[in-house]
Formats: sequence, C-alpha cells, structure tokens
Amino acid sequence: MERVITYIDGFNLYFGLRESGFRRYLWLNLVQLSTRLVRPSQKLVYAKYFTARIANPPDKQRRQAIYLEALSTLSDLQIFYGKYQLNQRKCRSCGYTDRVPSEKMTDVNIAVELLSDAFQDYFDTALLISADSDLCGPIEAVLRLFPTKRVVVAFPPSRNSAELTRVASAYLRIGRAALAGSQFSDEVVKPDGYILRRPTSWR
Repeated sequence: MERVITYIDGFNLYFGLRESGFRRYLWLNLVQLSTRLVRPSQKLVYAKYFTARIANPPDKQRRQAIYLEALSTLSDLQIFYGKYQLNQRKCRSCGYTDRVPSEKMTDVNIAVELLSDAFQDYFDTALLISADSDLCGPIEAVLRLFPTKRVVVAFPPSRNSAELTRVASAYLRIGRAALAGSQFSDEVVKPDGYILRRPTSWR
C-alpha cells in the first residue's frame, strides 16, 4: 500500500478551527484525523505535529498543555516545537506600542522533516495540513527531486492558499464530518493512569 506521513501545522489548524466557530472540535485526535484523510489504497505511517508552547494567558496555556499531553499518548504521532514570542508593534496613528504574539520555526521545521523523510524514502505521499504558502518551496523541491512522490495539501477550515494549490500534487479541504469523527474521548487516560479531561470551553 502507498505510505503516507502527515505534517500538521498546529497553529494554522487551530486558528482555522477557531475562525470557523469549530471550538467543539479542538479536542482533536490527529492520528484519527490523518487516517480519515487517507484513501483506501493508502496506509498512514506516521503523523507529525508542529507547534509552539504559548506563555500567556494562563487559561489558554493550561488548555494547550492538556491537549499536548493528550497528543503525547498517541504512539503514531511526534510533536515538534518551535518558538512562541512577543514582538513589539507600534501604532502609526497614536504611537501606542503593544506586544503581539507570533509563532516561529514551524514552517522551517516542517520543511526539514518533509525533505528529510523524502530523502530517506519514508513516504510515497506526504499529506500537509496547512495553508501556509511559505511551504511552496519545500513542496516544489520534493516533487522535483523525487518525481514518483506526491505532496497533497489538506486545507484546514477557513484556510486556503492559491500558491499551495498550484504547486501541490493535489489538494483537499478538511470538512466538519472528518473533524467530528476524529475527537478524543472526553477523558484520555495516560499510561501512568492520570486522566486528562477535555477543556470545558471545547465542549
């Protein structure tokens, strides 16, 4: 069967769900979602999730920590961390300066893993869950260097990229049914017996 690895842009997926009003689907089992997105002739080999730990506010930090712990119970998923930092932004009209959060390194980390896995022949098809057009370069590189491999883009809800559509082997959109059918149980039991519960605001 055709081997598939998924590469999941965590913040792109999260904000797509938020903007679509899909908070109830944030308790998302990414291996189940990946499995739902592959075709019958394909087999999911692994899922790779790219994110960064946020620092504030405390309630969001707590929800993210619980979710990351739930993801860590999945044997077929690996988490790659970038950086989350606050950048100063100055208003041109009034001169007020505030700090805007931004996530760094996700696109670089995805590019490194995508190319590394292609060179080591770990997949036949890479399934990229993102709408970040910065990833056009590594996609084009994989397809140029390995003509028999495919890179398929899966757009999160409320996300799209004409550039990715143009360079990818194919593309699809992640719908409500796939999200609804890929939720963790309300309680996830860790190997040590500790119980993780779905955050109340994600119900």
